[in-house]
Amino acid sequence: MAKLIVLGTASAVPAPDHENTHFVLKGEIESVLVDCVGSDIYRLGQVGVNLENLNNIILTHCHPDHVSGIPPLLMSLWLMGRTKPLNLYGLDHTLTCIEKMMEIYEWHNWPKFFPVNFHRLPEEELTPVLETADFRIFASPVCHIIPTIGLRMEARHSDVVMAYSCDTEPCTQVVGLGNGAEILIHESTGESYGHSSAAQAGEIARKAGAKTLYLIHYPPNLFQNPGMIAQAQAHFQGEVCFAEDLMELAF
Repeated sequence: MAKLIVLGTASAVPAPDHENTHFVLKGEIESVLVDCVGSDIYRLGQVGVNLENLNNIILTHCHPDHVSGIPPLLMSLWLMGRTKPLNLYGLDHTLTCIEKMMEIYEWHNWPKFFPVNFHRLPEEELTPVLETADFRIFASPVCHIIPTIGLRMEARHSDVVMAYSCDTEPCTQVVGLGNGAEILIHESTGESYGHSSAAQAGEIARKAGAKTLYLIHYPPNLFQNPGMIAQAQAHFQGEVCFAEDLMELAF
């Protein structure tokens, strides 16, 4: 069965039990990593992802708490003997940042380094990103401090739809991504420039007609704070939960 596995839930400052926000879509045949932080070789192994089946990584935006793990992941895969290509998807701004980051490490001089293919996405709503045997994934630009995308993920063998806001202020693009979704995973850093509160996440979930709202990208010290759940429930009648590290959501 295909699943979304949450690899981290924290906002910009992580904690021992809360890695920075990112996740993996684990299918029967392929897995897709969404953002990359910390030591993902360890995290992916911890949740049973076969690295031979990891061919695609989607990068939502170029802030360190979302992409800092790319250099060590690429180096680890290379040292482990990978030879087949790896695909990176993101906006032009994001992938240009990744290229600059890797140039610092002189990756083009790493002997027999495997091919990395950059797929630059247009800043258009519901842009098709990729399709695997298990998932169809679409992206829309959202309202963050720098160019950023949110995602809509559709299971190919069921009617289940999940959406992810990424880091964003409340915006209509997330309503579109989450339209009719079984699960909307929405950031809840707190109301500020480029971010949303739990109450605002609840309002977006209501407008989207989502069935369940998972709060993510929250300050770890507020984990399981009932006040945040109540704030979201004041605007949304569906179920509201905190996303948790290593949580699995079935497609």
